[in-house]
Amino acid sequence: MQALRPESFGTVAIVSAAMLWGTTGTAASFFPGAVSPIAVGAVTMVGGGLLLFLVSFRGAIAAFHDVSSRRWLLLGAVGVFVYPLAFYSSMNLAGVAVGNVVSLGTGPVFAAVLERVIERESLSTLWKVTTPIALLGVVLLSLGGHALNQGDQGSATFGIVLGLLAGLSYALYTYCSTRVIRAGHSSGATMGAVFGAGAIGLLPVLMIFGAPLLHSVPSLAIASYLIVGPMFVAYLLFGVGLRTTRSSTATTITLLEPVVATLLAVVVVGELLTPTAWGGLGLIFVAVTVLSTARHPRKTLVSP
Repeated sequence: MQALRPESFGTVAIVSAAMLWGTTGTAASFFPGAVSPIAVGAVTMVGGGLLLFLVSFRGAIAAFHDVSSRRWLLLGAVGVFVYPLAFYSSMNLAGVAVGNVVSLGTGPVFAAVLERVIERESLSTLWKVTTPIALLGVVLLSLGGHALNQGDQGSATFGIVLGLLAGLSYALYTYCSTRVIRAGHSSGATMGAVFGAGAIGLLPVLMIFGAPLLHSVPSLAIASYLIVGPMFVAYLLFGVGLRTTRSSTATTITLLEPVVATLLAVVVVGELLTPTAWGGLGLIFVAVTVLSTARHPRKTLVSP
């Protein structure tokens, strides 16, 4: 059997990472009702963040010693702190499918805004065309949210808002990470430093809300999967893939995540999407795919 070329291996690694990321919402839906989405987000990021920090300990410490990178690491850690709390709460209120698509689909939009505000980088015509389309998709998702078996329309709408917050925090820690990598630190060291700092910040949250996770073996098993699979292993795979895959290609491949999440939500969790919601999903996917493919290689989004 012919061995995979490095480029092909990189693509397989990124696809595998995206598939793992797409399982987070479905896995989290099997927690008992006593386990809050805040506890789920905290345990996932604390466990996975500390693992990422430990495997890149020396490089992460060196990144913190670099004065020019420290502020970006700390700002990125704020995004890491907010992201899991908003992300899992969004899925709890708006549904697995909508929570994933809004949180991850709006990430490239917020990233472009950050680059515009911080680096004064002009926005392309393509960005100006695709962004309203993506935002229209978010509106359609909100209008169709009542059909997701997740409570009343008000809760679904608030879930959309939390998804937008998750998308912003996702873009924030990704942008800050790219600034640190541009300063000369490896991607592994940067991820270890950013996620490690965010994990430390989330420890008090885990201590306050995490007790129900210890009440059953299934809860511990699901939490362990989220920590080791979608967090730790997926990020290692993504790092391997970026060594041989163009960033624009990698960003497009990671859009498999919300697609996988939506399919699992419908098939496994049993969520029901109205035609309006499906239309919103389609608009976001098309808009973000076009926008991500056209982005410059150095603006890659690191998927959560």
